[in-house]
Amino acid sequence: MPTETVYGLAASAMNETAVSSIFALKGRPQDNPLIVHVDSLPMARSLAELDDKAEKLADKFWPGPLTMVLKSRGVVPAGVTAGLHTVGIRMPDCDGTLALISASGVPLAAPSANKSGSPSPTSAAHVARDFGDELLILDAGECGIGVESTVVDMTREIPVILRPGAVTQEMLADCIGKVDCAQAFAPMEEGQPAAPGMKYRHYAPAAKVTVGEGEAASVAEAIKYLYDKELKKGEKPLVMAAREHKRFYGRRDVAVTGSEDDLREAARSLYGLLRGADADGFTSILYEAVPKVGIGFAVMNRVYKSAAYNIVRV
Repeated sequence: MPTETVYGLAASAMNETAVSSIFALKGRPQDNPLIVHVDSLPMARSLAELDDKAEKLADKFWPGPLTMVLKSRGVVPAGVTAGLHTVGIRMPDCDGTLALISASGVPLAAPSANKSGSPSPTSAAHVARDFGDELLILDAGECGIGVESTVVDMTREIPVILRPGAVTQEMLADCIGKVDCAQAFAPMEEGQPAAPGMKYRHYAPAAKVTVGEGEAASVAEAIKYLYDKELKKGEKPLVMAAREHKRFYGRRDVAVTGSEDDLREAARSLYGLLRGADADGFTSILYEAVPKVGIGFAVMNRVYKSAAYNIVRV
């Protein structure tokens, strides 16, 4: 099913057999909880406890790219919550998906509709490429945002962002006061994740990804050096850079991530570019970091994970 963020692999959140098929189809670790999608606040309240802060966020950001981790009422099966006493819930901003949930009459558990660990799908074609004819795909075109929802843990005294997204820390704080943010740019090696995307290698193409970070001209020089080195080794490298910086790279292969003045472009293009690099046979990707502001914070969280934290700082 489509959402404004990425396409989701959906099943009834109330059916253990259906939920287990999601894990099997994706190859997803069983201790990685699923997000439950609802079509209304009453449906959300039937699944979890919403305090005043959660109600304020729902009123402000739903439907939209915000998932709240809430205390479960115990009606959602353990297979969805990975045995936790909490459940992640969001109301997607997509008319087709809201209609699907309403027609189903049940909340839908839906992680991204891709093989576990690979780049998320932002079009129906991406889903079809991963699963072929195994799935019925509801096609609503390209996703408008392009990176997964913000996940915020509302069960703590001070809410904590577990996964950054289009709803930023500043936007949340403006609505409910102080909000903390878990480490968005460091790997989680131990323990059970409270939300998707925290622990395991995520968003990664087959090509090796290296991130270049620093002042633009210096980053370009470092990336050109690495590109030429890869080329001499017989590899097929690809630069991913802002439109304004493409001129730095001469005749080298460059995929444009968007404009440095609009980081929403970098978010929308990210997974399509990573998937396209694999489809075109590139063996390595040299990604020019975008500023960690606004949605750029979420973009770099995903890029770091796709690169397995292989970062060149200049």
